[in-house]
Amino acid sequence: MSARILDGKAIAREIRGELAEEVRQLKAHGVTPGLGVLLVGDHPASRSYVTAKEKASAEIGILSRETHLPASASVKEILSAVDAFNRAEDIHGILVQLPLPDSSMERDVLQALNPDKDVDGFHPVNVGKMVLGLPTFWPCTPHGILQMLKRSGIPVAGLHVLVMGRSNIVGRPLSILLSMKHALGNATVTVCHTGSRDLCRLARESDIIIVATGSPHTLTADMARPGAVVIDVGVNRVEDPTHPRGYRLIGDADYEDLLPRVAAITPVPGGVGPMTIAMLLHNTVQAARNQNRPKLER
Repeated sequence: MSARILDGKAIAREIRGELAEEVRQLKAHGVTPGLGVLLVGDHPASRSYVTAKEKASAEIGILSRETHLPASASVKEILSAVDAFNRAEDIHGILVQLPLPDSSMERDVLQALNPDKDVDGFHPVNVGKMVLGLPTFWPCTPHGILQMLKRSGIPVAGLHVLVMGRSNIVGRPLSILLSMKHALGNATVTVCHTGSRDLCRLARESDIIIVATGSPHTLTADMARPGAVVIDVGVNRVEDPTHPRGYRLIGDADYEDLLPRVAAITPVPGGVGPMTIAMLLHNTVQAARNQNRPKLER
């Protein structure tokens, strides 16, 4: 038996098709969704991520405008760029590409965003609304994972889901969304982290395992029970002289060893990554709709 491969590229393509139709309808009412992108520094991975997001935006008709600042930019300069996007009427969503060169700035920068334009769902106001179950922007990677499970026909209600990792970007919001009573959740959720004991036992007791630790091979085949579903959020570069780039990307799960044991698994790349971008576009379209509601209801 070999696991079913959950194709994030195909599911994200389906979502982008749906969003392209929504964008066409908005444009028919004189509204073009706009995404402001702030990139600080020249980190190759960040540049690659931003390019992919801007390309995906253009493909479905979203206006994308980038502000690129040097790594040496002061917090004042970064906040000024955020403020410009906050005030721009044609920009409905703002993406601040993380991490910033100086991570100590991140809290102030994220809090400076207009919550109505915070399409990453990182502003404290939007985090609070999410926790309370109020309408808001869900963080893109957690939302993408929930959509992947739903569109792959994998129910989560009543199942035991193990979330490995407690970051503010993935693990923590994902555990909250999974546990809440709504169409994409209602699961029993366990969160584990570096302080957790007996990870093998926790993993073997789980129907779905979501690995978001940022460390290769955190989840090995002996840890997953036969028939489990594995969602791998990790993206790690490992040296590989046989590869044209001199490296290859692997996840946080031991993909090859897990394939014959589990029921379904996401590849890296091509799994969660495309879903994250798709949900960023979803939030941007929703932001444009929210900010133009009077015009659209005429």
